[in-house]
Amino acid sequence: MSSLNFPFSAIVGQDEMKLAILCAAVDPRIGGVLVFGDRGTGKSTAVRALAALLPKMRVVVGCRYGCDPAEGAAVCEACATLRAAGKLKSKLVSVPVVDLPLGATEDRVVGALDLERALTAGVKAFEPGLLARANRGFLYIDEVNLLEDHLVDLLIDVAASGENVVEREGLSVRHPARFVLVGSGNPEEGELRPQLLDRFGLAVEVRTPQDLASRVEVVRRRDQFERDQAAFVARWHKDDDKLRKRLVAARERLPDVAVPDAALERAAQLCMALGTDGLRGELTVIRAARALAALDGEAEVTDDHIRRVAKPALRHRLRRDPLDDTDASVRVDRVADELFGA
Repeated sequence: MSSLNFPFSAIVGQDEMKLAILCAAVDPRIGGVLVFGDRGTGKSTAVRALAALLPKMRVVVGCRYGCDPAEGAAVCEACATLRAAGKLKSKLVSVPVVDLPLGATEDRVVGALDLERALTAGVKAFEPGLLARANRGFLYIDEVNLLEDHLVDLLIDVAASGENVVEREGLSVRHPARFVLVGSGNPEEGELRPQLLDRFGLAVEVRTPQDLASRVEVVRRRDQFERDQAAFVARWHKDDDKLRKRLVAARERLPDVAVPDAALERAAQLCMALGTDGLRGELTVIRAARALAALDGEAEVTDDHIRRVAKPALRHRLRRDPLDDTDASVRVDRVADELFGA
């Protein structure tokens, strides 16, 4: 019997983490989620629970990269040929949530020559890697701060272009590789390289619950899940199904959510007051606020939406001031209080 995922709805607390993951699922353009915090606080559990929560997606039948059959979507060379000939067929599959192990080689990540076919049939064929499997889904890296530098550089390039290019051993392959990058880690084990840190749209902090009731409920639910996974998942099925429908509705509503000029000005004022570099902060705030408005069933972005996404969108973009050791979250809250009112 295959192992079941802990239900997303059954996770106790950690509201900011769950909200950030849902926003990224509504609008992948937000740029992924970084989850930093104490060990044993549900970081990995939340990401893996997302796999069972996501609605199925449509892919091209037989495509090794999970290409989108929709007209105008970026596809691999084989799918482009099928589309031109009018022979494109599609099917529904689960959205991939792919783990990238810390010890993975570059060939395992990007793909490489299929040695078995090369030796047995003398044919040069490409064996897709983890980036191909993660296309249009989620790529999860546990302990992302311990990832090797050359893999960090590779992920930055692919995340920026949305395409994986492999040219080695006489092979030249290009395929779509658009994924939501989700990383988790413990800050005590090392910091994340600034180049990769900036690629995450949202960054959330998780802490061990400090109240007795929450800690007891976490242990109770985990114990019930481990004793009878099927029964526990069935008990929370209705809640997960409601959340799934809310997510689907939010995706459909997203293009119609308006962003008034007042909201754009608020986002810019917030970033200017915090001194963030570049304009990625404003873009992330607006995208996350729009996704949150869609989740809430609202027609336009309001100050409340911007306020709620301010910390996850901006805390990891602040410059370090050697004369001010104030926590980044506190700094964002302080400026937000000044702009929006305490």
